[in-house]
Amino acid sequence: MAYIDRYRGRFGVEPICSVLSEHGMKIAPSTYYAHAARPVSPAGLEEAYLVNALVTLWEDNWGVYGARKLWHAARRAGLEVGRDQVARLMKVAGITGAVRGRHRTRTTVRDPGAPRHPDLVKRGWNVPTGVDQLWVADIKCRRRHLKSYADARTMPTGLEMSSSWCVVRVGVVHTEKAK
Repeated sequence: MAYIDRYRGRFGVEPICSVLSEHGMKIAPSTYYAHAARPVSPAGLEEAYLVNALVTLWEDNWGVYGARKLWHAARRAGLEVGRDQVARLMKVAGITGAVRGRHRTRTTVRDPGAPRHPDLVKRGWNVPTGVDQLWVADIKCRRRHLKSYADARTMPTGLEMSSSWCVVRVGVVHTEKAK
């Protein structure tokens, strides 16, 4: 019904219903019109009232309360509502509580105006015909470890350890992929 409500001004009810019927969702235009003419039920009015009351409580508490704390606040405010009902109505209203520990620390902010390193490979991945002609590195920084040939707590240590294991020959092209 919400789909028909959204697009009926653009396409009309009858064409939408016929296309939906062709694709397995049989709904007659008369069914839609009967549903649209039906008054709001008392349960629907009660739910709308509860959603408004819960959103007001949520905003009064700086938008950080989740379902459990909002349920306690609603009970203190005199609303007879269950915890699972609060969770469902929060989903209907599109509100969520604050989540602890779920933030990403952003350490690097890219400068779009800064010059990029040249592409020494020039996308010629099939050019090398022997060993040690092309090195490609993909440095993946994790929160506490550098994954390279060696595992270390810091990036320079990991790179020094992994580079000390190999012999660099003259003419080797080395490129790094930056994220």
